[in-house]
Amino acid sequence: MSRQPKMSKRTLEQWLSEYAVSHQNLINKKIHWLCVPTIFVSLLGMGMSLSVWFTLVLSALVLLFYIRLSTPLFLAMGLFILICLSVMAAMPWGFKAWAAVFVVAWIGQFIGHKIEGKKPSFFEDLQFLLIGPAWVANSLMQRR
Repeated sequence: MSRQPKMSKRTLEQWLSEYAVSHQNLINKKIHWLCVPTIFVSLLGMGMSLSVWFTLVLSALVLLFYIRLSTPLFLAMGLFILICLSVMAAMPWGFKAWAAVFVVAWIGQFIGHKIEGKKPSFFEDLQFLLIGPAWVANSLMQRR
């Protein structure tokens, strides 16, 4: 009997609540508000420098994850991906430059978690790597 991987049935609110547990410290929050989008754009930049089509397909799959959670989140993340693509067009860096940005942003994330005193959420579930950008987008949507 083969095992099928389970797709989590958590709602967006449940994901964000669980993510928020390890993101209470204001300094850690600010670091994440800066570093999460930076990691996202750097991943797209690295991907685009290797394969445009693969990166666009992967972006579409990520958007499918978001639309399952929330239409407004899907729209916000779709807009964010378009902004990322514009940034990449304005800053046509190669793979190494985007990789350096990626590493520096992750160092920032881990410093934030050291300050917070809690480990990153993705150590519990890798899907939290997609919830980080949703948490930032949700934070921005709530501020309007």
